[in-house]
Amino acid sequence: MDLVDEVYDLARAFPTDERFDLRSQVRRAAVSIPSNIAEGWGRASRKEYLHFLSIARGSLYEVETQMRIAARRQYIRQEEVTILLRHTTEIGKMLLALIRSLKATKPRT
Repeated sequence: MDLVDEVYDLARAFPTDERFDLRSQVRRAAVSIPSNIAEGWGRASRKEYLHFLSIARGSLYEVETQMRIAARRQYIRQEEVTILLRHTTEIGKMLLALIRSLKATKPRT
């Protein structure tokens, strides 16, 4: 959720002509991360949960790529992206650890 706030704050600096393009896309991708984690948690099976965690992880990489594009286009400073990438790296490690843990644990019968 903190990452969503951070992305929204950074995306405010994008030019107004990016309002419906990159700004909108990066915001949707950021919101998708915690949304998919929550949706997967609410599903009936571990397999479904893993599926939604995988989608969340993909959205995380999408945010990273889009913010790098924003920096290349000089919509935001590289320093801001570097800070954001530290956060996405941390979140990515947590997601991967959760996925591996769920895959390693035998389901209850």
